Amino acid sequence: MAVLVTAEVPGMTSERYDAMIGLLGEKMRRSFGFLAHGAGMVDGVWQVVELWETEEEATKWFAENVHPNLPEGITPKRTLVPLHHLITR
Repeated sequence: MAVLVTAEVPGMTSERYDAMIGLLGEKMRRSFGFLAHGAGMVDGVWQVVELWETEEEATKWFAENVHPNLPEGITPKRTLVPLHHLITR
């Protein structure tokens, strides 16, 4: 079942994000189960939104790739929502 991952990332800046996406973006694109990623500032807090084919794939990606590369002091508040339905192009 597809899953929507949202994360609030207090303390993240566009410069820090750009560095991380530069390191991980292409690897994410090629990762099994990855569907989409987007990020931006909302009311002064960095927000990340991802779509994955399963919760397990999303959790594995975060644990193996994102968590070890987070800047010191940055702790995302993640929420995973199993989707009842997903329409893609």
